[in-house]
Amino acid sequence: MLISRRHSILALGCGLAYPLWAQPSQPSGLPAAVSLRQELAQALNKGLPLVLMVSLEGCSFCHRVRQSYLLPLLREGVVVVQLNMRSPQVVQDFSGLSTTHDALVRRWKVSIAPTLLFFGMQGRELAERMEGAYLPDFYGSYLQDRLNQSRALLKS
Repeated sequence: MLISRRHSILALGCGLAYPLWAQPSQPSGLPAAVSLRQELAQALNKGLPLVLMVSLEGCSFCHRVRQSYLLPLLREGVVVVQLNMRSPQVVQDFSGLSTTHDALVRRWKVSIAPTLLFFGMQGRELAERMEGAYLPDFYGSYLQDRLNQSRALLKS
């Protein structure tokens, strides 16, 4: 099977240990963003930021971040949703307008997966984005710092 240059670059960008066509296709376990306005309202009602992951299908780092960090947060009650790069899936943005996952990713100038964003009132980013893969020993700590910073800003 031939793989295009573009897919090779995507595979390298995600740090995949094996080719894209060998990646298992499993559901992510995170809900796909449907209405950012409603998902943000749900998070704010809990006094929490909306955590949004920008993911790329087949990205092994994305899988690791979902499984090790975001699914546990979701089980704790944090509102976590996912946007998929290159996806034509329809989503409503923070103002209620319909767009696609890919269009939002481009609008927000996200170019690497995984990227985590932390949103508060009116869809404003509350903390520095977590772009790409960090050392596993520190990823959880950086994530917790961003969540703490976001929560503090929501209270002020």
